[in-house]
Amino acid sequence: MTWPDEAVADGSAMTPAHPSRIALFEAVRADRTGPVATRLLGLAHADSPVVRRAALDLLQSLSHEQPWPEAVDAAVARFDDPDEEVRRRAAWLVGHRGRPDLVLSSLGELADPVVRTVLAGALGPTAAHLTGDGLASVRFLAHVETLRAAPPARWQSLDDALLDDAREAAHHLEDTGRIWGEALYGLGREHDTYTLVARLLDDPGTRDIGADLAREACHDWRIAPVRLLPLLVRRHSQKATPALGRALTTAMISEAAMRIHGALLAAVPVTPTTRARRVTSTATAYDSASAAALLAARPVGITRLARAPDIFGALLDAGPLTFRQAAQLYNLTFSRPGRSQADCAPLWLRHAGPRALSRVLALMTPHLADYAVGEHYLAGLARMGGHARLALPAVTALIDRRTRIPVNDSTRDAEMRIDESLLASALSTRRAILAPTDPPSPAGLFPA
Repeated sequence: MTWPDEAVADGSAMTPAHPSRIALFEAVRADRTGPVATRLLGLAHADSPVVRRAALDLLQSLSHEQPWPEAVDAAVARFDDPDEEVRRRAAWLVGHRGRPDLVLSSLGELADPVVRTVLAGALGPTAAHLTGDGLASVRFLAHVETLRAAPPARWQSLDDALLDDAREAAHHLEDTGRIWGEALYGLGREHDTYTLVARLLDDPGTRDIGADLAREACHDWRIAPVRLLPLLVRRHSQKATPALGRALTTAMISEAAMRIHGALLAAVPVTPTTRARRVTSTATAYDSASAAALLAARPVGITRLARAPDIFGALLDAGPLTFRQAAQLYNLTFSRPGRSQADCAPLWLRHAGPRALSRVLALMTPHLADYAVGEHYLAGLARMGGHARLALPAVTALIDRRTRIPVNDSTRDAEMRIDESLLASALSTRRAILAPTDPPSPAGLFPA
């Protein structure tokens, strides 16, 4: 049987949705003692380090689905591999898929700093007892875990211990600044984070750690880019490093930071962050006749409708909705949360008048911080103008929050951009609500 060897060697087994990868996974899932599984375990000991790395990556993925002791044993045998990336992968597999007693015993018996660091990182809170370890990276991880659960009275001493070990720990520990930043964020220590960033940036030996911590802070705290961008620019101007460049690129996502400190970047060779541009629709506008014809071809129970504001807006501008059109608008508004609801709720208010205001606002305000549809709900409130004044507390709460909204996207920078976009929409909505408007129509028909 040679096809598993070929699939791993040529990379097709590592390519998502590739037939070779699918066949390999299906064969191993069907029989973990079969010939394909046995061959994959053997490839962890292949002559080529590239093949060994790929084999361990595959063993990691397959061990995630269900315990596979043989995969862990294969990884243990690679702890002394001459290739550092193989050792790192082997340690990760053992640390995250092996028995806790095996992880602890390996940590106590081995000397390799790469393996010991990865194993300690896999221990999580259990690593807190390793603050006296002889390896700085292990001590750093232990102090971070201790910090996560420490009372405020211990924070200063733990910060000092982490500062003492940070430079040496970074030789073997990837993402030192990110790991520290996660612990600080979990404790709500925003201003302490800025102080630590400044101290780390001041020392050339820990400057990259400070840059990584600054970047993590920008991902977590909305005001962090404003506070940290001048420090990052100053250090980057003295000596540019990739870490400082990444931190600057992240900080530049913040519209507030760019508005306040943008002039500082004139002499800094950093690629500006890409900002999403809204595409203006060039579709043909609807009149009441074309809008009525379109709705006549749609079922009464419709729950989604592209360009609903244009369609129903044209009808409402021409006069009251028919009973059938009103039923369609009702279903679009009240059936389920989402963009259609966000677009149609202000239209329902135009149709039903002031008596529907409290119900419409109650429908919209819970979704303002939803990263998938929040901007659409905010846009709907903006269209309502002063009639949405009762929603101001919810809009203001979104604006005033110090932390980023929870987002699930491809990268932390992408998640930060979504939060910045939502914040910009909230600010625009608040301006629209507070803008002077004409008094409501006596008939209760709200303006478009």
